[in-house]
Amino acid sequence: MKQGILAGLLALILASCSGGEEVAKGDAGEVNLYSSRHYDTDLALYDDFTRQTGITVNRIEADADALIERITSEGEFSPADLLITVDAGRLWRAEEAGILAPVDSDILEERLPIYLRHPDGLWFGLSTRARVIVYNKAAGVPEGLEDYADLAEPAWRGDICIRSSSNIYNISLLSSIIAHHGAEAAESWAKGVVANFARPPQGNDTAQIEAVAAGECRIAVVNTYYLARYADGDEADKAIFDAVGVIFPDQDGTGAHINISGAGLVKTAPNRENAIRFLEYLTSESAQRYFADGNNEYPAVSGLKANSAVERLGEFKPDTLNAAEIGRNQAQAVQIFDRAGWN
Repeated sequence: MKQGILAGLLALILASCSGGEEVAKGDAGEVNLYSSRHYDTDLALYDDFTRQTGITVNRIEADADALIERITSEGEFSPADLLITVDAGRLWRAEEAGILAPVDSDILEERLPIYLRHPDGLWFGLSTRARVIVYNKAAGVPEGLEDYADLAEPAWRGDICIRSSSNIYNISLLSSIIAHHGAEAAESWAKGVVANFARPPQGNDTAQIEAVAAGECRIAVVNTYYLARYADGDEADKAIFDAVGVIFPDQDGTGAHINISGAGLVKTAPNRENAIRFLEYLTSESAQRYFADGNNEYPAVSGLKANSAVERLGEFKPDTLNAAEIGRNQAQAVQIFDRAGWN
């Protein structure tokens, strides 16, 4: 009886903390999402799921680390059914926190390539973005810049703009370098890139793109979905897009590093079956189109195309390193960045 009262009180508190959005332990007709994705098109996706299934989608949106901590604190009384977040590193943090449960689904295994699924089914990739090199077209194609490793070469002294080392996308990129080439090579790379900074790390990927277009730096490392936004923007945005070129790194080797949006079933999920049904829906063609068209992401499901703005960036070979491996190297990547002086 006491547990039931506590669960009800907690549900009311959570609803008030989510800006009035109802997130409560409900009957079989709902699914409760804790999501760190903040894209308007995701709302259309949730509505589409409800239209198709009759299942109500409740949600709380917050930073991924805050959501992980919240689910941990709520314990067995958590109303959360699914954690949805961006980047393999954050999914790994959820895994390490012990809040996810394995899902065995023939649909998910059939639709998603193995490198976008946790080996034990703890999470599933739903969309991807490539981390690419952009360059200032007016300065000319940077000859000899083909791989991530090349960014550390002395030829690019004073040329590179990039985000801070605390950014999860950079942490995951370095984690993949550790997985492929070892910690020693990764540290040498990080130190070489630091020596080539055009300015101290600052801003998001948008700031890096605009700095390259303005000639403040010759090259930068960014995610594709940021760049694709400029392709279909206003005249000023299109001018920025036209001012930069794109290099998909490591095309003769491991392939371009990708990071993911993904989701995992919370182990205390009160609506487990609905949560799995929602996960499977997110890999349907209609849901994948929302991801692709709404936020310029690549569909995770094999055989589906990205939208026209993303396709204008060109075709590429992705790195098929399992995202779980990227997560395992996160802590080591942060230490390497610190030693390299990458602020």
